Amino acid sequence: MIDFPHSAPEGYSYEQVCFKTHVVAIWIHNHYRFDYNNGSPVSSIWGFYNLKTKCFHAPVNSKTVGNQVDIKNTTPYSAMQIKQTPLECAYV
Repeated sequence: MIDFPHSAPEGYSYEQVCFKTHVVAIWIHNHYRFDYNNGSPVSSIWGFYNLKTKCFHAPVNSKTVGNQVDIKNTTPYSAMQIKQTPLECAYV
């Protein structure tokens, strides 16, 4: 698949799955035990990677590819970008 630049945080792992012809879905699995699902791993979509353009994309949801993102602006937990107001930016 792809050479993913992030290392999985402790207690997590990544899975790459073919999503469409030229798109790979990257899933993050949380291996901590939760009571609501009888201890099964919890999965969330990290983001998408386009094999043709070699670009990462943030997810809109697990079935929809969102906007292109710079890998430097992503975290090991998600490719989604944090939207902040100018006032919030001043405090960060």
